[in-house]
Amino acid sequence: RDNTTLTALNLEGNRMGDDGAKAIAEALRVNTTLTTLHLLRNDIGVDGAKAIAEALRDNTTLTTLDLGRNKIGVDGAKAIAE
Repeated sequence: RDNTTLTALNLEGNRMGDDGAKAIAEALRVNTTLTTLHLLRNDIGVDGAKAIAEALRDNTTLTTLDLGRNKIGVDGAKAIAE
């Protein structure tokens, strides 16, 4: 949470699921340096996507987010898009 140097993070294929996505979301709320986050193939569902979407309302630095090959569905995608 107190990161001051890391700008890119690739967590592809870690199967973190919604619980892991929620933990990432909490970190995103306060992080001010991360610009790129790859979360491909992590079994993230709608709940995880919604948690990340909510965190992005507070985060002003993340410019690239890859959620490919997860299970976020239409509702999760809509939440991210808002």
